[in-house]
Amino acid sequence: MFSNKLLARLRDASAVTVLTGAGISAESGVPTFRGKDGLWQNYKVEELATIQALQKNTQLFWQFYSWRRTMLQNIKPNLGHYALVDFERYFKDFTLVTQNVDNLHITAGNKKIIELHGNILRDRCSKCNTLFPAVTSAGTDIPHCNKCGGTLRPDVVLFGENLNEAALRRAQHAAAECEIFFSIGTSTIVEPAASLPFLSKANGAYVVEINEEDTPLSVHSNEILRGSAGKILPQMAMVIEKLRIK
Repeated sequence: MFSNKLLARLRDASAVTVLTGAGISAESGVPTFRGKDGLWQNYKVEELATIQALQKNTQLFWQFYSWRRTMLQNIKPNLGHYALVDFERYFKDFTLVTQNVDNLHITAGNKKIIELHGNILRDRCSKCNTLFPAVTSAGTDIPHCNKCGGTLRPDVVLFGENLNEAALRRAQHAAAECEIFFSIGTSTIVEPAASLPFLSKANGAYVVEINEEDTPLSVHSNEILRGSAGKILPQMAMVIEKLRIK
């Protein structure tokens, strides 16, 4: 299933960077909010997950995010998430970069993680940026900061906002310095995360795409593994264990 070139790299590599997108979480049942999943009460997600919605229709904004949090309560990590916890043990310099905000990588057990788009299970004050554990509002009681009184918001990147600069720099550094780069379940369309595998390849990394469909990265990848992360990653983790554990 895995090429000899990839096996050799998995055996010898110290630095590995992984980028995950919506595909790995979709296997756990998290909606991708594209296509038929892109509507909530006749609103497009792009209309609700914005700073304008937070400011102008705060109650509706919080109803939407409270619904999303409630939806995530019974969703668990899948075998692909748990396999990446094994990856973290096997490689000395491991970095997991995720575009997902669902907390599933942390629930599974990954520690060396960069959440490019934030985490929906944290809140942040819109005024003073203080972080808080998530609250679930019905939308009628809008949560406020107990330090400055500012309106709370989920600690996620909304449409039209820039990513956290420090997190992006760390992700770019991990991509540039790694020996193997895995792009898993991501469309390779949303920037700036979409540029990470290209940055990695430009610096000599072996780029592996794990996805069920073609993406703009496919023709540039050193190796393509077609299928679900929940099936491919556990198989790879077992292979890595045999290659690296003496």
